[in-house]
Amino acid sequence: MFEWAPVRAVWRRELALYRRYWASTSFAALVEPTLYLLAFGYGFGSVIGTLYGYEYRDFVSTGVVATAVLFIGAFGGMFNTFIRRTFQHTYDAMLAAPVDVHELVTAEASWLAAKAGLYGCAPLLVGMAFGLDPSWGMLLVPAIAFLTGLGFALFGMWVSAIVPSINSLDYVITGVLTPLFLVAGTFFPIDQLPSWAATAARFNPLWHTVELIRAAVFARLTPGDLAHVGVLALFAAAMWSLAVWKLRARLID
Repeated sequence: MFEWAPVRAVWRRELALYRRYWASTSFAALVEPTLYLLAFGYGFGSVIGTLYGYEYRDFVSTGVVATAVLFIGAFGGMFNTFIRRTFQHTYDAMLAAPVDVHELVTAEASWLAAKAGLYGCAPLLVGMAFGLDPSWGMLLVPAIAFLTGLGFALFGMWVSAIVPSINSLDYVITGVLTPLFLVAGTFFPIDQLPSWAATAARFNPLWHTVELIRAAVFARLTPGDLAHVGVLALFAAAMWSLAVWKLRARLID
């Protein structure tokens, strides 16, 4: 059975912790997209100008939303989960209460997804400061960021349960996460890649996020964009199953 009371209890714990570190997290969430926009939006943008009808700085500011969501979700899922499971034994204490593994995974991942939905808007705020025109479609960005953050938080939790040591997470960061955000259409359209690479990039969940965010921000949403939502939902569901399966094996004797 699945009960929401344990999920709410884990959220209260996370909120209590968040009150202690919100300032540093918020600082990083605003400074990082500012640096991206200065380096890419104005650096490359002065050379490129417009790209597919967009000002390049607008192209980058919408793409960086997906990058922020990726790292908030995946890094939190990998490192927080590994540390709490292996070093702090936080999850042992939680499971001693009436909390099951699937409820714990859902609570931790949805909290990270909520943070991704919140801080995923930071690049848009920075982008508007640099000239990005506001639109009603921006109101959809937190929901898109939440769904993406949920999938990648669960991915991180699954990875944390299969790596032998915390140092092994470096392989995942370099070999998986970095290629994902580089070939997601964040800084350049994927159709500029070789045909085989462009085809492979369309299986990247982050590419679907970038496409959804740009369509929402630039008011170009169509019924066909529901396919992007479906892919992100399937990714989150698959990662939930894997995360619960492996963490149950790790946490329950």
